[in-house]
Amino acid sequence: MRTLKNILVTGGCGFIGVNFIRRLFKHTPEFTGRIINLDALTYAGNITSLQEIEKEFGIDSKPESRYFFELGDICDRQGLETIFAKYNIDTVVNFAAESHVDRSILGPETFVKTNVMGTFALLDVARRRWQISTGDPTQPLPVSADAEYTPGVIFHHVSTDEVYGSLGESGFFTETSPYEPRSPYSASKAASDHLVMAWHHTYGLPVTLSNCSNNFGPFQFPEKLIPLMIINMLEGKPLPVYGDGKNIRDWLYVDDHTRAIWTILSKGRTGEKYNIGGENERENIAIIDELIEIVAEKINGEPQKIRGTIQFVKDRPGHDRRYAIDCAKIKEELGWQRETPFEEGLAKTVEWYMANTTWINRIRSGEYRYWVEENYGRR
Repeated sequence: MRTLKNILVTGGCGFIGVNFIRRLFKHTPEFTGRIINLDALTYAGNITSLQEIEKEFGIDSKPESRYFFELGDICDRQGLETIFAKYNIDTVVNFAAESHVDRSILGPETFVKTNVMGTFALLDVARRRWQISTGDPTQPLPVSADAEYTPGVIFHHVSTDEVYGSLGESGFFTETSPYEPRSPYSASKAASDHLVMAWHHTYGLPVTLSNCSNNFGPFQFPEKLIPLMIINMLEGKPLPVYGDGKNIRDWLYVDDHTRAIWTILSKGRTGEKYNIGGENERENIAIIDELIEIVAEKINGEPQKIRGTIQFVKDRPGHDRRYAIDCAKIKEELGWQRETPFEEGLAKTVEWYMANTTWINRIRSGEYRYWVEENYGRR
């Protein structure tokens, strides 16, 4: 069991990062260390999602502060080196990534920059900070897969099942499935995965890696399928569906995912990768149908009337047909199990968006960006 003291969470203001930070502070009593949240606060980074955490655990609670926020880009090596030294970082959890497939098709350069070059910068700074030099400190660090590192350090990289490409009607992705990315987004994530494992095999950097299926739950940016559909249903807007709507994804409630990441950090084997799946395969159109039933019941509406707003639109290029995860390894080796049934998670998600219209409206109005402008100048 690792004892993690100073965790650098990159991309901690994004959907999964926010839920991970909240889990560690609110639902992980064995964690008594500090979290340093590094985020560039691009369009999907919402620092207001962590206001409660900052108030309870942040700088206002000195000298017991356990939560710190740093505005910065993972591509900025000098900034990373400063943070590693300032907080004595012993753990990295890398969520920072551009993650929307449609945006990657329209503007792939940003995805390559953040997902590939940013991961490279993180890996290289972590190696230089943690590797123990046995010779002249003015000389380059020795290159060896058996290099010595500060005891207990770990670099965890969070990735996606999209790196594996598209499945047929049967079968599952395993940790040994070949990579076959089909979009600029998945290609950039595949490249970052390979860099992480290369830094382990070449330099001996202690790493773990996880590939997860589609996440859903609270605090997800409204451009994603499930929150977009919920919000549109509540407002009586059209429900756009790509192609025939029969693309299949494996859905994982975000709380189960963040618990899996903590399990890997705590006791995962160095140099290993773990697939994290929800074991919930659903066609997109079936997801929408289930959401219609839930929303209709909660607003005393008519399901058929909501179904009438479905609009099938032109499919996006390179749209993979089916993803499905075999997560036997993490279950057998580390004892993790999915706890939230899909139907329960979906209902909880609908309830959260219905109860948090202020959060949604702040995104629409751009108000969630005001904190950045007021504290760091216009970006």
